[in-house]
Amino acid sequence: MNLLAIDTSTDACSVALLSSGELSGHYRVEPRGHTRLIMPMVRQVLADHDLAISDLDALAFAAGPGSFTGLRIATGVIQGLAWGLDVPVMPVSSLAAVALELAEARGAEEGDGIAVAFDARMDEVYWGCFRLVDGLPELLAPERVCPPEQVSLPGGPARWLAGGSGWRYAERIPETVIGAVESPDPECGPDARFVARLAARSLRTGGGVPAAKAQPVYLRDEVTWKKLPGR
Repeated sequence: MNLLAIDTSTDACSVALLSSGELSGHYRVEPRGHTRLIMPMVRQVLADHDLAISDLDALAFAAGPGSFTGLRIATGVIQGLAWGLDVPVMPVSSLAAVALELAEARGAEEGDGIAVAFDARMDEVYWGCFRLVDGLPELLAPERVCPPEQVSLPGGPARWLAGGSGWRYAERIPETVIGAVESPDPECGPDARFVARLAARSLRTGGGVPAAKAQPVYLRDEVTWKKLPGR
């Protein structure tokens, strides 16, 4: 199986390829450079494995939440590729991808909680709480966008890890949450390698959508998405 994943949901632009069980990728931080960088990076990761785009069996992308412009770029690229290749697409939560990254970086154990916060601008954060199950993050409550003062932790996990750019607002997060988490990492952000890992699980369990249904997740109701013409 050859699965390509991309992420442009933040200032970083990354691609990853899962091929015959081997995971590799490229990662660059270049704000406002995603449109110029993404396809050359896709071609490079394929060339690294001596593969052509036509050799891909599935596609994945970080569907959000995140930068509205970045999400539109990723969705447009994935829709275009999937439309031509006629392969399934796995939209992956950006928050879940960071939860997996944190779990592995911090040595999370089965049942541990992971609280991920992204800076959502407009004085708000995107918030997602997960529990590690069989080595992968499982969502404990619906992802949401809210002021930092309104975030909370669901019951269950005895240990909580935390990370994401939204933790720069730690001084505004309720003390009940701050007191429950271990050393939040505000520098941890989405990476296509972890998007690929989560997408592979989705593919194994029959997940995936056709190109026309690959859409971003904004969490803000006032933002609407229009598919590219003819897609």
